Amino acid sequence: MTLPPGVPPPALLEDAVLGANQAFYEAFNARDAAAMEALWSQEGPVACIHPGWNPMTSREEIVAAWSAILSNPEAPEITCEDPEVMLHGEVAFVICHERVGGALLACTNAFRLEDGVWRMVLHQAGPVGEEPTQRAPVATRSRRIH
Repeated sequence: MTLPPGVPPPALLEDAVLGANQAFYEAFNARDAAAMEALWSQEGPVACIHPGWNPMTSREEIVAAWSAILSNPEAPEITCEDPEVMLHGEVAFVICHERVGGALLACTNAFRLEDGVWRMVLHQAGPVGEEPTQRAPVATRSRRIH
């Protein structure tokens, strides 16, 4: 497959999405509300669903919730494990596991390409009842959905 001029190969796009995903966890663990706010899309619909919370669908509500969480000194660190990127044009999903304190969560982080930067449009996490099974190495799985 030949890519049109100026279109980066999927591997570079996936690396950029993984970088945006990592920035999300770094902002959380650094308790950096400004960095967290900067990660979220300013151009389109957004949603955030924390375990046990009702869905939030306005940027203002989401930013306020993250600010409250990050200002809480009792908030645990989060570790992202086994992230997998799924590209669909200018939208990408990262499916992963999160370790939050002693809990294991399944998570979807979605990003949208805005002015050359991947911005978060969705964060949703929920509890998992058991440890994940061993998945095939990333190189042997299909990661591109479009």
